Amino acid sequence: MKLELCAYSLEDCLTAAAEGFHQVELCASPADGGTTPSGGLVKLVKEKIALHINVMIRPRGGDFLYSDSEIEVMKADILLMKALGVKGIVLGVLQADGQVDKALLSELVELAAPLEVVFHRAFDLALDPAQALEDIIEAGCKRLLTSGQALTAQAGIDVIEQLVKQAQGRIEIMVGSGVSSENVALFKAVGVTCFHTSGRAYRESAMDYRKEGMVLTDFEGISDYQKRFADASKLQKMRLQVDLA
Repeated sequence: MKLELCAYSLEDCLTAAAEGFHQVELCASPADGGTTPSGGLVKLVKEKIALHINVMIRPRGGDFLYSDSEIEVMKADILLMKALGVKGIVLGVLQADGQVDKALLSELVELAAPLEVVFHRAFDLALDPAQALEDIIEAGCKRLLTSGQALTAQAGIDVIEQLVKQAQGRIEIMVGSGVSSENVALFKAVGVTCFHTSGRAYRESAMDYRKEGMVLTDFEGISDYQKRFADASKLQKMRLQVDLA
């Protein structure tokens, strides 16, 4: 069983290490669903924790059909992460018709070698999940992160079960989106052995002065005076449930 924390800060990564997680997926911009983090953050995380570190390679939020200039940025970030010594990268690329861009994916996997490549939830926007899985395997990815093409992994559990059966051990299927201590047993029951969670919580800013009528955070329900973090108590509960026989 593998436990991965979707981490957005050095603090998150330290919490993951303290709570017995096996690896982290390091990202920026949670409001965008994760983008490429700064080199400085990656460097510090690498120095301070011994966990397996996978880094998101995603130049922007939104869809997964990238322009030539965006692909150029992705390639530069892949080379930077290799130089920083991380264990893997996380990415996803689609064509305009909803199929996996297998040619580009294969090129990026080759560029990243020997780092492992995880195909992320761009998969959940693909046209045909069965064909997408085969394309991802053929391109050389080691793991697929998915919610079973549903808003949450629990809602997509039937598709996840089919993916596990189709994969036949050729690729790891990791579940993410709404995965917690309360439902992890459901995924274990259909053969899932890799779990991705965030332990998301928010704390109030220590700022006393708050500029009235001024807003910078463009994300519904979240203010400039809230900070996202991984809640250690949620991670403890998750680890206990995953560790149960």
